[in-house]
Amino acid sequence: MIIQIKVPSPGESITEVEVSTWLVKNGDYVHKGQTIAEIDSDKATLEISSEENGIITFMVEKGERVRVGDVLCIIESSKEDTKKHLVQEKKDHVEKVYPTNKNIKIPSPASKKFLKEKKIFIESVQGTGKHGRITKKDCIFHLEKNETSIISNRPPITTMYNRSKTKTPLSFLRRKLSERLVYVKNQTASLTTFNEVDMLEIFIIRKKYKDLFKKKHGVNLGFMSFFTLSCVRALKLYPDVNAMINGKEKINFEYYDISIAISGPKGLMVPVIRNAEYLSFREIEQEIYKLSTRVHNGKISIDEMTGGTFTITNGGVFGSMLSTPIINPPQSAILGMHKIMERPVVVNGSIEIRPIMYLSLSYDHRIIDGRESVGFLVSVKESIENPIKFLMGGNEETLSKKLELY
Repeated sequence: MIIQIKVPSPGESITEVEVSTWLVKNGDYVHKGQTIAEIDSDKATLEISSEENGIITFMVEKGERVRVGDVLCIIESSKEDTKKHLVQEKKDHVEKVYPTNKNIKIPSPASKKFLKEKKIFIESVQGTGKHGRITKKDCIFHLEKNETSIISNRPPITTMYNRSKTKTPLSFLRRKLSERLVYVKNQTASLTTFNEVDMLEIFIIRKKYKDLFKKKHGVNLGFMSFFTLSCVRALKLYPDVNAMINGKEKINFEYYDISIAISGPKGLMVPVIRNAEYLSFREIEQEIYKLSTRVHNGKISIDEMTGGTFTITNGGVFGSMLSTPIINPPQSAILGMHKIMERPVVVNGSIEIRPIMYLSLSYDHRIIDGRESVGFLVSVKESIENPIKFLMGGNEETLSKKLELY
């Protein structure tokens, strides 16, 4: 029986993918459910699994572009092949547990002492005794041969250092990301405005409630829930920041799908928290944990990264002090968070040391003016510096309710 493995659809509007990796060799015996390949679309990497036990034959090569529905490979399944494979598996297992004598190098007593004194690895010596036994003569010959080789083949001092270089093709995902970033640079009137925010009140809340929050909800009380809800509040006050240009029209979204930039093994992914305006601190932290786990495991889907209206990116986790993030198209703005540093600031006429974070907002000036961009950042600053008032209902009792602690 021959099974065709076809290219699945990674998501709506995607018609072409690239075979980024074959995880098995052409002609291998594969098992049903075994991951055999990875394919890249312009937004994510998908795993391809075998649909049956059998011998695999590639129909396309690594790096080749294919269309959705094309045949990636075929699996030829038969009872005879399965039986042969099971017998070979058993044989391989036995040989691993009980290796044959031909793979074991046995030194004579004299050579064993010589190997130890000269610090020679037994694997590097070729035995000429009976059944491949290593003699002292073999050890002396090996030592003399290598000493001569080192002297005669020593390179000039100028070539002793490693000056090699490696060329690898960019993945389909990375090429598409490059194209998208260049498009944003060329097609938008991108500007960036900055502000700073005192994180002291957030620190106090997290220190007081983080253990109880983690115990009750199973996730950490992080910074991202505070910033997500602060951005939702600011987007309601400045709706053009939650808008996009479509041809000659401006589309204002009346919902708040917040994209969160997360770095994973395949690069930067931007999954979306849907309808963040209806979510609690707990629900946002749980959603971020779920999405981050899927990104790091390479399981994030196209649908989970499609349709955001505004993006938050946190370069501070890598130590960035300040940056000008690039807008995530077709959105019109992106908030950049940065490293928290203790800095001297003036508070009520006195100098105090406070945990300060720089914030940046990159925005498309075609749709967002300076008043909206500056006002948006001031609103985020206001919420972060006084979260109990603006995000938690105004007092300690409502704070506990917002965190769902009782």
